[in-house]
Amino acid sequence: MNVRIESEWKEVIAEEFAQPYFCSLAERIRAEYSNPAIRVYPPAASIFAAFDASPFSETKVVIIGQDPYHGPGQANGLCFSVSAGIDIPPSLRNIFKEVSADTGAPMPADGDLSRWARQGVLLLNSSLTVREHQPKSHSGIGWERLTDAAVRMLATRRDNLVFILWGSDAIRKGEFIDRSRHLVLTSPHPSPLSAHRGFFGNRHFSRANEYLAAHGKTPIVW
Repeated sequence: MNVRIESEWKEVIAEEFAQPYFCSLAERIRAEYSNPAIRVYPPAASIFAAFDASPFSETKVVIIGQDPYHGPGQANGLCFSVSAGIDIPPSLRNIFKEVSADTGAPMPADGDLSRWARQGVLLLNSSLTVREHQPKSHSGIGWERLTDAAVRMLATRRDNLVFILWGSDAIRKGEFIDRSRHLVLTSPHPSPLSAHRGFFGNRHFSRANEYLAAHGKTPIVW
């Protein structure tokens, strides 16, 4: 199947696109986007935005989310990110609070995380699409298999990456990552329901940069 995605990633996970599960997934997603009775996010052109923004060989840090924001205008294909002009969601606001407390960076004016992606941060949701106002509505239909494959390729073909896993779903997704080969940082999710249970104070952003610098890589400007 011809999938429009960044060329390096297309080559790395090409086998997935040829699998029956992905053909069924693609057919279902096409039907959902073309159904006038429902709305699906992100915009179809942004489904693979995380891969497009952070090519395989340039990825240094991986942050894993659950599924796209399900409110109008929010999802832009990068996990936790919203485009400029959109109100910053609570989880992202908590992320920025931790960045500021950890690194001293000022609170940003908007929630557009493409500035992270351009530096090699893969902002990958486990499911790449969602129905409006129906969180996890596209979970379990095949996206997780594709994104698992992407994470596995990074973990086995690259060295000295940082995997940032917030919350039980993301932590499970990273269970197979070799901790002797990569830095894996885990904590509760930044959601207002759980941020005070260990997300705040996790220092993941400075710890990631310390690890990158120690392995000859340029730290991220968070």
